[in-house]
Amino acid sequence: MSKIGAHVSAAGSVALAPDNAKELGAEVFQFFSRSPRGGKAKEITNEIANEFKAKCKKYGMEGYIHAPYYINFPSSNNRISYGSVAVIREELERGSKLGVKYMMTHLGSAKDLGDNAAIKQTINRIKAIFEKGEKFSAQLLLENSAGSKGVVGDTFEELAEVIDGVGRDDIGVCLDTCHLFASGYDIRTSDSLKEVLKKFKKLMPVSKIKLVHANDSKVELNAKVDRHENIGDGKLGIETFKNLLSDSVIKKVNFVLEIPGGGDRMAKDIQKLKDLQN
Repeated sequence: MSKIGAHVSAAGSVALAPDNAKELGAEVFQFFSRSPRGGKAKEITNEIANEFKAKCKKYGMEGYIHAPYYINFPSSNNRISYGSVAVIREELERGSKLGVKYMMTHLGSAKDLGDNAAIKQTINRIKAIFEKGEKFSAQLLLENSAGSKGVVGDTFEELAEVIDGVGRDDIGVCLDTCHLFASGYDIRTSDSLKEVLKKFKKLMPVSKIKLVHANDSKVELNAKVDRHENIGDGKLGIETFKNLLSDSVIKKVNFVLEIPGGGDRMAKDIQKLKDLQN
């Protein structure tokens, strides 16, 4: 069965993230290991890493890192695209030191490159992350985007093209439910969800799906806008998540909520998914 968790704050120290997750009733958690907006990352000392790992073991939790928002592999500005390579490599190093299982990232926007050039550059930049030959215990996941103009990775075809082009078996996919819906993938019924997964299977093994970002959507199907909503309050609706949690493929991976509202609302929605699961 899927474990249910949430994106939590790591303000002050990444070692506080497991405590914040435990307080919400989460079974897994996601966090930023650095500011998502920019600036130098705080050092993760051996003491901090050991404290983080000890808490994860104590609480029986897996942790995941979300990359900063500014990652943009297909940018025509080399400072930005190669800077993204350096940050993702650093985040994989930090995640490996902390013992997290996954580190996920968006691919970026191709609005200043043509589609083909953008995909090619994205492949080359992801290859560059691993060019020094490091072995990371944290696994890189590529997250599907919401489909706004120029964004890379809003379709299964683009994700598959990037993953095939990079040519590494250790790169997986994080599926965001809101982004799927905003990009035109209707997952609201059991039958339509199966059709969407069938499309995925034609391009990649479903074993590539390692994590689900469980978010309802403020916007309609194929709106091409990324607007998360609380579980059951959006256009996806509660039945969508009931179907996801019972699907033979999706129920094998863990769920992380990235929804509006404070801790009380997050805790309520975590419990809502647990209740649907049971």
